[in-house]
Amino acid sequence: MSKEQDKFKHSKRLQKDENVIKKQIKIAKSAGIDITEPHKFAKHHASDCGNTECYLCGNPRKTHKDKLTVQEKRLFQDVEKINDKHSNGTRPADE
Repeated sequence: MSKEQDKFKHSKRLQKDENVIKKQIKIAKSAGIDITEPHKFAKHHASDCGNTECYLCGNPRKTHKDKLTVQEKRLFQDVEKINDKHSNGTRPADE
């Protein structure tokens, strides 16, 4: 016998999968990708072409020239340098 909480968890799982599929279908339609099997987007992203030589899909250590990932660049950046800028790139007025 299943409990009410088990039924709720099952329905939440199904709803989550459906939401993921809807979002990926929306991305695929905007990119012009044909959608013959919409449920393949449950575990496969629409923007992933699957080509390992692709700049977006491939390993950055093998495809990029700088050999560092974005996370490593963020880790090694100079934290002592004050980079005080607004989001539009201008410096704030001194008070």
